[in-house]
Amino acid sequence: MRISPNTNCNMHQSIHTFLIYIKGKRIPFKPQKIVAKMILPIFFMLSFLLSSSSCNALDFCVADLKTPQGLAGYSCKKLELVTVDDFVFSGLHAGNTSNLIKAAVTPAFTAQFPGVNGLGISIARLDLAVGGVVPMHTHPGSSEIIVVIQGIIAAGFVSSANKVYFKTLKTGDIMVFPQGLLHFQINAGTTPALAYVSFSSPSPGVQILDFALFGNDLPSNIIEETIFLDDAQVKKLKGVLGGTG
Repeated sequence: MRISPNTNCNMHQSIHTFLIYIKGKRIPFKPQKIVAKMILPIFFMLSFLLSSSSCNALDFCVADLKTPQGLAGYSCKKLELVTVDDFVFSGLHAGNTSNLIKAAVTPAFTAQFPGVNGLGISIARLDLAVGGVVPMHTHPGSSEIIVVIQGIIAAGFVSSANKVYFKTLKTGDIMVFPQGLLHFQINAGTTPALAYVSFSSPSPGVQILDFALFGNDLPSNIIEETIFLDDAQVKKLKGVLGGTG
C-alpha cells in the first residue's frame, strides 16, 4: 500500500486528498470528512458525561435556612448537620378557612421542608370551605398537579392563547396546570373539599391576580385605564383586598 498527497486549489478553499494505492488501485481518502463525522458523536458523549457527573456530585442538598435564598434555592446544609428529620414533614394539617376566600393552603416548600431543596418537587394541602375559592393565580416557577381527596372542586386554567380548560373534579380525580398559566380552584360542592397539590419546584412562587391588581398601592386611575373599570369599582375592590392609592 502506498499513500501520496494530492491537493486541488481554487480561489475559495484547498481540499487535501490522500491517494491510497491498494494492489495498484487508487482510492481517494479525505481525512477531514472522517474527522467531521467523529466530532459530533464525541461532543455529545462528553456533554453527557459532564452533565451526569455534575448531577450526581451530591445525593441531596438540604436547605440551610440560615442562608439567603437565591435563584437556585438555598445553600446546602453541612452534611454532618443533616438528619432524617430534614426529609420528613408532619405539618400538612387542616388550614384555617375563616377568611375572605374561604380557603387555606398549607405548604411544604423549601422554607418549611428543607429536604426538598434542589430536588425539583414540593407539595401543599388545599382546604376549601363551602363557597371557598382560590382566585386566578399563577406559579411563575412551577407546574402543578392537584388530586382531589374529598368533595367536588371546579378547576381550570387559561392558556397563553386565552383558551380555557375547565373541569369539575371529584374524589380521586387529578388535573395538571402548566407552569406560569393562570388557573383557579373553586369548591363546587355542598361540603368542605380537600386536595393535595404537588409542584415541579421546591419553591414554586405564587401571584394571585386579584391581589396583584387591587391589593397594593398602584394608583386607581392607572388600574381604571388598564382594565376598564370605573373609579367606584376599583376603590371598592381596593377596600376589600387591602389596597391603597
